[in-house]
Amino acid sequence: MPPRRAVTGRSQEPRQRYVEELRLLRQQKGDSLRQLGDALGWDWSLFGKMEKGQTMGGPEVAQALDQYYGTAGLLLTLWEVAAGDPTQFKERYRRYMTLEAEALSLWHYAVSVLPGLLQTADYAHDLLSAGGMSGDELTRNVEARMGRRELLEGDHAPRFRSVLSEAVLRTPLEDADAWRKQLEHLIEVSKRPNVTLQVLPFSSGLYGLENTAVMFLRLPDGRTVAYTESAHRGELIEDPQPVERLQRAYDAVRDLALSPAESRKFVMRTLEEVPCDPST
Repeated sequence: MPPRRAVTGRSQEPRQRYVEELRLLRQQKGDSLRQLGDALGWDWSLFGKMEKGQTMGGPEVAQALDQYYGTAGLLLTLWEVAAGDPTQFKERYRRYMTLEAEALSLWHYAVSVLPGLLQTADYAHDLLSAGGMSGDELTRNVEARMGRRELLEGDHAPRFRSVLSEAVLRTPLEDADAWRKQLEHLIEVSKRPNVTLQVLPFSSGLYGLENTAVMFLRLPDGRTVAYTESAHRGELIEDPQPVERLQRAYDAVRDLALSPAESRKFVMRTLEEVPCDPST
C-alpha cells in the first residue's frame, strides 16, 4: 500500500510539526510573543525559542498553551510525539534541554572539555567525532549544538558562570588554527555582561569535583537542579539533598579558581602559546 499523502501541507516530521502548530495557533489568535508571554506568565522569549525549534518547552507549557488556545490536548500530544522521536536528542538529554531553556541562571564546572554553550563548530565537530559520530548524525548534532549557543545571547539571556579546569585549556584541537579560534571565542564570550568565566589551575590541588562535570540550573519556580556528565552518561538530579551536596563542592571549586580578570589573562596566555602557521 502506498504511503498516505499529507492533506494539510504541514510537516510530517514530529518536532517541525509541533513548531508549525505553535506558530499557526498564535498567528490565528493574533497575539504577539510578548502578549502570549504576558497571558501565560512565562517569559515571551521561551515561546520565541519554541517557535524556532530551539527548545520544545516542557509538557506543562504545552498543556498551558492547549488550555489558552482551546485545542483539547493537541499540543501536548504533538509534544509527546516529538519528545519520543528517536531522531531528536537522546532521551537522557531531553528533560535537561527543556529545563536549560527555562533557567534564569546556569553555573557550570568543566573537568576536561568545554561546555557546549562555549564551543565553536570545529570544537564540537572534533569532540563529537571522537565520541563516534559521523556523517549526517554528526552534522545534525554540530548544528544543534551551535543553535544552543543562542541561549546566551539577547536581552533576556540567563546569567552563565563556567569554571574551567586547566585541563580543558591544555587539551587543544589537532588543528592549531581551529584551536586558536576556539580560545578567541572564549575571550570574546567572557566579555559579555551575563557571562563569567573562571579557570581552576592545576596548582589548586584536590577539590572534590575532579571527575564530575556539572551544570546547575536555577529555575523560575525557585528550584535548582543539577546535571552531571561523564564521557558515557549524563544524569539529571532534581532531589534537593544531592543537589545541595554538589553545590557545596562547586562553591569550593569556585573559591579556588582564578578571578574572572585573571582567568581571561590565563586564556590569553594560552592563546599566545598556540603555534602560528609559518606561512602567515
